[in-house]
Amino acid sequence: MTLADSLKHKKAKALKPGSRRPAKELCSECGLCDTYYVHYVKEACAFLNQQVAELEAAVHGRSRNLEDQNDWYFGVRQQMMAARKHEPIEGAQWTGIVSSIAIEMLNRGLVEGVVCVQNTKDDRFQPMPVIARTADEVLAARVNKPTLSPNLSVLEQIEQSGMKRLLVIGVGCQIQALRAVEKELGLEKLYVLGTPCVDNVTREGLQTFLDTTSRSPDTVVHYEFMQDFRVHFKHEDGSTETVPFFGLKTNKLKDVFAPSCMSCFDYVNSLADLVVGYMGAPFGWQWIVVRNDRGQELLDVVQDQIETQPVMSQGDRKKAVQQSIPAYDKGVTLPMWAATLMGVVIEKIGPKGLEYARFSIDSHFTRNYLYVKRNYPEKLEAHVPEYAKQIVGQYQLPD
Repeated sequence: MTLADSLKHKKAKALKPGSRRPAKELCSECGLCDTYYVHYVKEACAFLNQQVAELEAAVHGRSRNLEDQNDWYFGVRQQMMAARKHEPIEGAQWTGIVSSIAIEMLNRGLVEGVVCVQNTKDDRFQPMPVIARTADEVLAARVNKPTLSPNLSVLEQIEQSGMKRLLVIGVGCQIQALRAVEKELGLEKLYVLGTPCVDNVTREGLQTFLDTTSRSPDTVVHYEFMQDFRVHFKHEDGSTETVPFFGLKTNKLKDVFAPSCMSCFDYVNSLADLVVGYMGAPFGWQWIVVRNDRGQELLDVVQDQIETQPVMSQGDRKKAVQQSIPAYDKGVTLPMWAATLMGVVIEKIGPKGLEYARFSIDSHFTRNYLYVKRNYPEKLEAHVPEYAKQIVGQYQLPD
C-alpha cells in the first residue's frame, strides 16, 4: 500500500448508521461500509463488482476450470474430506471444528487475533463481530448466527491494533470484500476460514422464520437445514425438533430472505483458504474443503483432534431439482403428513454426500438466477459468474 493510498482511505469516513449503502437493497451488511475502507466499496462489494474468478486466481493461484464440473460446484481445492472431532466442544453447533482451529491458531501464536461473531447480551441471534484474542472469546462465538452480520466492521480496529497475523472467519460476501482490500490492511499473514452460506435474513426475518416453522421459537438455540431434508432445531432444554423441508410454509417465507442472499452465487465460499460446513458430508460429519496451502496449515493444527473419511456421492439430484423450481416459484406448501412422507422417501433414495451438495447448490442457483433476471435484468450478465451459468444451464427455467 502506498502512502497516498493509506492517507486516502484513512481520510474516508464510514457511512453513518442507517444511511443508504452503495449496493442499496442488495447490501449484505458485510460491514465494509462501516469503516473508512468504504472508499473501496465499488470495487470490493460482491454485489457491485462480481470478481470471483479474478480473486480466485490471486488467492489460490488459479480460477475454476470450466471444463471440470467439480470445479463448477466446489471451486478451487486441493482436497475434500468429511471430519468430526473425537471430543466435541460442548455447546458447539456441530462438533466444534471451526472453534478448535481458531483456538489452536491463537494458542500456538500463529495469529494474534481472530475475527469472529459473538452475540449481543440482549439477543442470542443478534450478531456482534469481535476480534477474539483468547480461547474464551472464541468459544463465546460458537454457534452460527443466521442473520446478516457486519463482520468487516472491525477492519479499522485491526489496522489500529498493529496486528500482523490474523485469522478471519466469515461467509462468501464478507470474504470477497475482504480479499479485495486485503493488501490495504498491512498484514504479514492472513488466514481465512470460511463457512458455506445461503439464505441469511435480517433479525426480523429470522423471527418470522422461527415463528412460522418452530414449535417453540423463543427457545431455539440454533438450527440448520440438514442432509436428511429436514430443518433441525436445537432448543434450550437440549431437545431437537425436526421439520421436513417440504413442510415449510413457502408461501409465507418466500420473501423473508435478504435480497443479497437471493442474488448470491458463492454458496461454497470460493475465496476462503479452508471451508468447513456440512452439506457435502454424511449426517453428523462436517465437510472440509482445503483450497490452498494456508488452508492446509489451518487444518493441520487440529489434525490430531479429528477423525476423517473420504467424501462420497450417491444418487441423482437432477429430477428433484427440476421439480423444485416451479414448486418454489409458486410457493407450494404440502400438508405436514405428505411432507413428512416425502421426506422419509427422499432421505432413503435421494442424493447423498457430494450429490446432496450439488442438489442444494442447483436448487439455490436456479432460484437466484431467476431472482436476478426478474428483478435486476441489467445486472444479470455481469453479476452471475460463469460457473453458475454452467450450473443453471442444466435446467429448464420459467420466464
